[in-house]
Amino acid sequence: MATKYGKYFITGPSPEREAAKIIADLNGDLIQGSNRYLVNWVFPSPDELFGVSSWDQISHGPHIHKSAEILMHIGTNPDDPFDLGAEVELCMGPEMEKHIITKSTVTYIPPNFIHCPWTIKRVDRPFIMIQVNQEARHTEKSLKNLVPAKDLDRMMFVDEGYEGKEAVWQFPKGSKRG
Repeated sequence: MATKYGKYFITGPSPEREAAKIIADLNGDLIQGSNRYLVNWVFPSPDELFGVSSWDQISHGPHIHKSAEILMHIGTNPDDPFDLGAEVELCMGPEMEKHIITKSTVTYIPPNFIHCPWTIKRVDRPFIMIQVNQEARHTEKSLKNLVPAKDLDRMMFVDEGYEGKEAVWQFPKGSKRG
């Protein structure tokens, strides 16, 4: 039964997203005035999602967004909610300053600030990843020039919402999407 406020309750991913991993996917196209929110599980193996056997075969390459972004890595251990159960490397700034995340962590990324590669080093227990883009539609501009040539083949890049272009996703060579 449709209700007056039912449109504000989103359960499950949009049909074009990977249903096995996405918990919620919301943006200003779905609910006018909303920022972009993406919530997903991260499991010990990337095989089902990317077709590679280990996380060291894939990384999200450096990029910027037009608006601020918040990344939340949330552990799922009810006895120790700060234990991420994983190790994630997130590089920040043009100098690629490395930060290792092993605890439940919220990271604020200012608009047009270079961040990533984002690399999962290991996953001992599934964790939840939440991305909040403080804009109605996702924007991302890849910065491939910051990646050494030897690492380009394992990087995922996204170009979307800059210069009027439609989204272009580039997945690592050897993955089921690349």
